[in-house]
Amino acid sequence: MKSVIQSKKLSILPLLIASAVIVCAFTPERAVATPGCGTTNTNLLSPVPAGYFPDGLLDLMCRQDPGTRLPWYLHTNIRGDSDVYVTQVTFQPGGQTGWHSHPGPSLITVIEGTLTVYKADCTSTAYSAGESFTDIGCGDVHNVVNETGAEAIDVAVQIVPHGAMRRIDVDDPGCPQVPPCP
Repeated sequence: MKSVIQSKKLSILPLLIASAVIVCAFTPERAVATPGCGTTNTNLLSPVPAGYFPDGLLDLMCRQDPGTRLPWYLHTNIRGDSDVYVTQVTFQPGGQTGWHSHPGPSLITVIEGTLTVYKADCTSTAYSAGESFTDIGCGDVHNVVNETGAEAIDVAVQIVPHGAMRRIDVDDPGCPQVPPCP
């Protein structure tokens, strides 16, 4: 009786393998994560990898005129331990970060040249030296591209949950105006 059961199992195995091959062959190929190219990252906190801020240390409030919210008011409330990174990214002509997101916000200032930030909906904004932009993180997908013939540099300050990877590679959303890395 054992041999009958074993032979039935063996005859079913080729059918399962054939079914799996057919399903894989006719399933559309999904876009894959896009690595960056032509960029160099420099940790400006080196030799420390990141600033560590225990829970509560980034709960900040500052008012230019005490007792008011005007003309300048800052309030942050971060629950949980955080890591803060300060990174300089140098982009060669045609360099790009590749499509990615971050688990927390970034404050970015272009300090040389011009960079174009593409969003997942294929819209873009160009920023030149002296201009700043923010990235909320938390799933905000983007790709930063140097579309000029000159080097460009930005400095980013990132706040992420302690121990989290500061970059999350994502699939190319298919924006036709963003060429892939060579």
